Amino acid sequence: MAVLAGVGYSGPPAWTLGRVFSDWQVEPVVLALAVLGTVGYLVGVARIRRGGGTWSFGRGFAYLLGMALWVFTTCSGLGVYEKVLFTDRAVQAVVLLMVVPLLLAMGAPVTVLVEAAPERMRERLRAALRGRAAQVLMFPLVSTVLLIVPPWLLYFSPWYRLSLTSTGFNILFHVGFVLFGLAYFWPRLQIDPVARHYHPLLGITITVAEVIFDAALGFILVFGSHLLLPHYWQTLDRPWGMSARTDQSWGGAVLWGLGDIAGVPFLIALIIRVIREERVRTAEVDAQLDQEAEARHERQRTEGVLAEPEDMMRPWWLDDPNLAHRYGQQEQRG
Repeated sequence: MAVLAGVGYSGPPAWTLGRVFSDWQVEPVVLALAVLGTVGYLVGVARIRRGGGTWSFGRGFAYLLGMALWVFTTCSGLGVYEKVLFTDRAVQAVVLLMVVPLLLAMGAPVTVLVEAAPERMRERLRAALRGRAAQVLMFPLVSTVLLIVPPWLLYFSPWYRLSLTSTGFNILFHVGFVLFGLAYFWPRLQIDPVARHYHPLLGITITVAEVIFDAALGFILVFGSHLLLPHYWQTLDRPWGMSARTDQSWGGAVLWGLGDIAGVPFLIALIIRVIREERVRTAEVDAQLDQEAEARHERQRTEGVLAEPEDMMRPWWLDDPNLAHRYGQQEQRG
């Protein structure tokens, strides 16, 4: 970790890609949370399986990968150089806000917590997840703000300076960005229990808005003439690498480009969910129409009435309540 010195430079040596993987530091808060979260998740999954339930390998793998990536982002070379390079911090911001929370949410940790809890506690948890506070937190506008605002708050408030000079605020960055991301991905993915279900197309729309805001922030950092914290970089007096202004431009490009790329897996997950929900809905409509047709034919056989050819050839969509008003009018005009 870089140490600010009154005279000269006393931080880590010149950055190389190899040092991202070979240099490590201890971030005790993240390590403690990762260990507790991993152990708790594995114990919960074990209880679910002992109770006769099943658990997807893919969900467990996604959650554990998210925890490992959280530790890597803060304890590897990315953590070692976080106070020395603007670009390094930008990579951390994207990974902690967009990638780590997405992987954790895909692991359905809330479902593990609820299903593995004792019966009385389980009902309390479910009630809390349906409560007013959960509804407000998961409301689309609120969760969107929790995803879009943190990067702007980091760079255009005292938080960025404090994260470079204060251990407490740096830990707040490491943990807070993950929590902000979870507050967004949890209700949008809807893998875990949510207070209210929203159509996945809403998540796609919000993601487009997030891309626009990321692009705006990146544009300002890349092409703006204002250097953030010039006194800090001057005092740091880093003798290697690019200039502070060039470093900021690259960091803005990372926030812009990597942020958009990080949103692609989420968009794919939402699109897959849209397709699955439409398939389920189509199957339900088909089953309902088949039941109605079978009941009508049974009634006709009981009453000794033969079905009219027109009824037998009647298109199914004329009986669908969501489509009948549209196609029924066309049939009448015809």
